[in-house]
Amino acid sequence: MLGWALWPSGTAAPEGFGDRPRVQAPAAGPSAGPAGEKGSGAAAEPVRIRVPRLGLTARVGPVGVEEGGTVEVPADAGSAGWYRYGPPPGADAGSAVLVGHVDDRTGELGAFAKLYGIRPGDAVTVARRGAPAVRYEVTARETVAKDRLPAEVFRRTGQPVLTLVTCAPPYDRERGGYQRNLVVYAVPAGD
Repeated sequence: MLGWALWPSGTAAPEGFGDRPRVQAPAAGPSAGPAGEKGSGAAAEPVRIRVPRLGLTARVGPVGVEEGGTVEVPADAGSAGWYRYGPPPGADAGSAVLVGHVDDRTGELGAFAKLYGIRPGDAVTVARRGAPAVRYEVTARETVAKDRLPAEVFRRTGQPVLTLVTCAPPYDRERGGYQRNLVVYAVPAGD
C-alpha cells in the first residue's frame, strides 16, 4: 500500500480520543448461542458496514488468519473483512472485529480510509444476513504499533464492542508498509 494519495510521508496519524472499552462481564440477559449471538442457532454474518456521517459504505465478508499469524485483510481494498473466529457484530459479548484497507497499491483509497475522520458519537450500522442490522456508537479511537495490537481487540468475553482496524502512518516501504494501526471502538447504541 502506497498511502501517498491521502497521507504524504511524514504526516501523523489522527489523534486518539476516548478510552478503549474495558473488559467486563457481559450484561445479564438471555442465554447466548454459538459465538455469543442472542437467541437461537448460528451467528448472523455481517454483510455491510455504514458510517453515514462519513459517507462510508462497504461490503463485509469473512476473513481468517494469514500464515504468519496476522489477521487476513480482504484482497479488494473497497471491502471490509469480519474476523470470523471471533464474535459477530450483534453478539451479546466480546469484540466483533472488522478490518479494512486505508488504500491500495495504486494509491486509491480503501474502504476504511474515511475512519480517519471518525468522531465520538458517530453512528455505525452493520447489516447482517438473515438478521436485523445492529447499530453502534463510536466511543474511542487510538493508533498502535502494527505489531502491538491490543489483545483485547480479539476478546470473546466481556461487554460487546465493535472494533474497526485499518493501517496508519508512518509508511515505510523498506519496513513492509504502514507501521501503525488505527483502531476505532464502538459500543451498542441504545434504541
